[in-house]
Amino acid sequence: MLSDTERRFLARQRVAHLATADKRAVPHVVPVCFAIREHTLYITIDQKPKRSTTALRRLRNIAENPSVSVIADHYHEDWTRLGWVMLHGGAEILTEGTEHADAQILLRERYPQLRVMQIAGYPVIAVRIERTSSWGNLTVAESP
Repeated sequence: MLSDTERRFLARQRVAHLATADKRAVPHVVPVCFAIREHTLYITIDQKPKRSTTALRRLRNIAENPSVSVIADHYHEDWTRLGWVMLHGGAEILTEGTEHADAQILLRERYPQLRVMQIAGYPVIAVRIERTSSWGNLTVAESP
């Protein structure tokens, strides 16, 4: 699964990109805030303006096709400092229960912006990490 180096790299990244696809394999990619516990990556739907919080394409796609990928990367003009970690797995949509609540606590700890949002009633995407891949320099600090 995730190596210690990959875990440290992901802990320094503030945003990742979630790739989903519908039942016809039409891709959709969105930037996301995330937190990882053990072998699961969590993403919550938040209160930022959206047309709907339950009919989001990412949620519809996961319901049709739970295979997803998530990538977090670090770009720098000095290309010796480039790096990324990609996670592949099956996603579940959590709408209630202990894991849902624990995931939102974990995400609130990582992102202070979520602490003032009323997210308890919003879905959480749980990506069960099945395999990982990475490339580049995973030891550099995030650039300002």
